[in-house]
Amino acid sequence: MTDNCPICNGLGWVLDINDEGQIEAKSCKCREEEIMRRRISFAEIPPAYGDSYLSNFSLSVYKDPESKSIAKAACDKVKKYLEWFEGCKQEGLGLYFYSKTKGSGKTRMAASLAHKFLYTYIVKFATSSQILNEIKRTYDRNNDQIESDLLDALVTADVLFIDDFGSEKPSGWVNDKFYHIVNERYVNKKLTFFTSNSSIEELDYDDRIKSRVQGMTYQIPFPEESVRQNQARERNKALGASKIP
Repeated sequence: MTDNCPICNGLGWVLDINDEGQIEAKSCKCREEEIMRRRISFAEIPPAYGDSYLSNFSLSVYKDPESKSIAKAACDKVKKYLEWFEGCKQEGLGLYFYSKTKGSGKTRMAASLAHKFLYTYIVKFATSSQILNEIKRTYDRNNDQIESDLLDALVTADVLFIDDFGSEKPSGWVNDKFYHIVNERYVNKKLTFFTSNSSIEELDYDDRIKSRVQGMTYQIPFPEESVRQNQARERNKALGASKIP
């Protein structure tokens, strides 16, 4: 805890008297803040999505009416999922967001959900390529972390978000690593959320991975429209319209 906390003097606990006149230890505010800092650090939600919340997920970024309709349907399904959340959590059912178009809002929605769960659960957010690169780094002799520790962190997190699932070139090694992660979370009913540029059926992973992902998620399509491209056009348009001082 913080050594300079004037309330608990760095202990993380304070003594209080309850309604029955008994002394009991209660968690200090500094301890709760430190736990939250550690959760945020462990989650590693990308800084680009640091302000992504369900409350500010806007449909206005989609210009095409059909895209807006698909995005609204996706938001409605996410809302329904959250209403069913306790049951979904017991069954280990997460969500699988997909569309072929990059920048369609899949990752923003996933990050918004990650922020929602962050205050209650141990959350981990990573792209599939990051996961594989981190595993490879453990093979370096100068790296103190071992592969089993890294995999344990991915397997045991209360809620795991895998972004850009299926983006890497498939190989036997890649299939084995993702099978281990997906299978462990599947059999232990751990919540897992995915974003991908492919439907589950179109993934290049082997069938044992795809069947488990199907069994542990609700699949939600996203629009085939790039929000990032729309935003870039708006920025460039604004820059072109501005007067040079």
